Amino acid sequence: MDDTTPLHAGPGYPAGRLLKELATAAAHDDPAVREAAERRAAGWRRVVEGMASGRLSIGSRTPVAGLPAWVTPEVAHGGFATGEAAAAGPLRPHELDLVRRHGLDENRAALYAHHLTEEGLSHLGTLLDGGGYALDQPEQGALLTVVRLLRAGDTGAALRLLAELDPFAAVLCFTPRPAPVRDLPPGSVFRWSVGDVRATLAAVASRGPGAPNAQREALAVWNPFADRLLSHWLETRGEDGVDAHRPDGWAARGAGLLDEYERLAAEHTLCTKHRRPKENTAILLAALREAVGPDGDGTGVLGARRRGLLRHAVTAVTAKRGVPGSAGHRALRAGQAAHAALPTHDVLAALLAERLSALPENSGVPDPAAALSPVTAGEARDFDAAEGSAVPAPLRARVEKAVVAPLEDLVNLGVVPSAEVLASLVPALAAAAETAAIGDRATARLVAAHHEAFARRRSLLLLNLGSQVRRGELPWVRELEAHHGSARVRREAARALITRLGDTVLTHFPGTLTPNPLVSELGGLARTAEGLAPPLQPDFPFVEELASDIFLGAFSPKFARAARRAARTVEGTLYARYYGIDCGRLAALEEDPGRGGPGFAELCLERAGDPPTSVAGNGTVIEQAQILTTHNLAALAEAGSRPADGWAAAARRAHLTAVRLLGALPRVYDALAHVKNAAFAWRQAVFLLSRCPVREQREVLAWMESLEAPSHVRERLAPALVWLHAAVAGDHLPARDADGVVRFLGWSAGRHWMLDIAPEALYRRRPL
Repeated sequence: MDDTTPLHAGPGYPAGRLLKELATAAAHDDPAVREAAERRAAGWRRVVEGMASGRLSIGSRTPVAGLPAWVTPEVAHGGFATGEAAAAGPLRPHELDLVRRHGLDENRAALYAHHLTEEGLSHLGTLLDGGGYALDQPEQGALLTVVRLLRAGDTGAALRLLAELDPFAAVLCFTPRPAPVRDLPPGSVFRWSVGDVRATLAAVASRGPGAPNAQREALAVWNPFADRLLSHWLETRGEDGVDAHRPDGWAARGAGLLDEYERLAAEHTLCTKHRRPKENTAILLAALREAVGPDGDGTGVLGARRRGLLRHAVTAVTAKRGVPGSAGHRALRAGQAAHAALPTHDVLAALLAERLSALPENSGVPDPAAALSPVTAGEARDFDAAEGSAVPAPLRARVEKAVVAPLEDLVNLGVVPSAEVLASLVPALAAAAETAAIGDRATARLVAAHHEAFARRRSLLLLNLGSQVRRGELPWVRELEAHHGSARVRREAARALITRLGDTVLTHFPGTLTPNPLVSELGGLARTAEGLAPPLQPDFPFVEELASDIFLGAFSPKFARAARRAARTVEGTLYARYYGIDCGRLAALEEDPGRGGPGFAELCLERAGDPPTSVAGNGTVIEQAQILTTHNLAALAEAGSRPADGWAAAARRAHLTAVRLLGALPRVYDALAHVKNAAFAWRQAVFLLSRCPVREQREVLAWMESLEAPSHVRERLAPALVWLHAAVAGDHLPARDADGVVRFLGWSAGRHWMLDIAPEALYRRRPL
């Protein structure tokens, strides 16, 4: 393909998704799933129709004809714009409320005009001052920004903004949704909102007690009956064992037990264990029926097999629980009774939901100790729950996801289990950094709310090296920029946050690639830290993970910049030697602003062995770009980020991630994905190890070799460890895998050697 030919997305993928959703909507058993599929199908239908009509230009940063880049598009899976604006559609509840209150025509043009009246501006001013609002879409902060600009006397900026909004006044919602005020302690975040937690607790409460009620029935009904049944048989124990002696009245009492069983079985149906023929209670009952006989006179004679089963059951039960009435048996039953008295999960879920009802739905839980305290006397009466009952672990975990605390505390608590979850919390921290210099609380709230709303904007599928829309391109953000306060304070806050986030990533998730949402936030912070305005890029850019299925063989200019800067960090290190990086060649790369650095793309293609054009072939090229740029590790290190317990400890944890992923081979659904992610973790380990002194490198390498792991994992990692030895010893390996050099890479144009246990020939061609 000619390098200058613009590329376009075809209709095949959206058409296939439409058919899939239609099939789910027609045939799935769950009505909720069918309804969700119908909604998705409607979106894909708009995509297909929009592409056919020419209204949609998929792959462009302005994919919808007539909508400028700042309008948030509705985006389906894969980045396909549906043709609708996310802030368009039917009037929202808060808009309908204003229509009714003020007797307006039921359309957005009337609402827009009303908000520009004295009464409307006053209403917006009250929301702005109080902070009782939320932005579901960035556009909903536009008219609040107009109010802020007018208050600051910046009439020119307000009029420029209104001129851009006017053409869309009848279509888009430019006003915020009323919501409780949310003010968090500085530096604190939360993962789930109170509303999210209460919704999950309500779901638990609505399911009812389920298994706990069956357990209560077992403890309250069937265990006491089983004890009486066992005691009845123990009355017959003699020198020859059970059923050697039947005392007077034994048969009549046995018949009474059988009648009691029939009544209990009819009334209490949750437990079914007593009905299973091989269970001890069922064996005792069957033997009793035979012994009592059809006439109830106790003349029944047990056969040898029945007698053997009976003796085995009695012996097993008494050995496990003790003889009924003994000290051990009484202690066991007392403990079970206490457990049965505990409130069930559905009751405690309703209780916790009630406790949280006093907190703002859109905020977190500031005092988890109070929210998770044992059941009080008042709650015991209201919820029929034993006073002092503790909240069980599964329900505690739900509430803890809403805890408000510094990021590091949430990671240590286990609320942030992955780098992807970490990325979801960063917009709130980045918003705080952006507002660090704003003295006016109302303005700071508005800027922060917009930052978080923009972070939720879904990315578009872009072709021809297009770039996603940035916050600074939105007219209300651009006009308010002059009122953000000291640029120096903002730069310092952004730099500090980059370092803090890097510390967390390197300490807790050293074996995971930096997720793209986190890369996006780090990129914005880097621009702020260096005092750059869009479209300028920071000198040390953060780079995203590219999708191999839509990769076009070219990289944006920032990849070449990142590689040049990374060369300074890794030159002369273990990392450069292991991956065969010519740092001098990297440093000399030229950047072609018009086409995105072809020199860098050619280098990656050369290092990948000029693979065929395919998803796997593209993956090998993209992986070389990740190797040359270190995929943001060098950037974080240059920013001053450090693992809390040192580089060597972080390298060990990254290696353990690779070992864990390889441990799932070969019996795993997506084996290649496991290999790929393990290779990425291995690469991170090599970089982290390269930051250590040679003595520590040797110690960690010895630890890697002695690590207890399944034999198939050790054999798969053997080639990688051999060549890591060579790199630690100072050898500079070739840029590409060759005869006798088997580097651990994630992508392969053919069958990956890691899918088979590596033969000796792969890693014993050359002595260490």
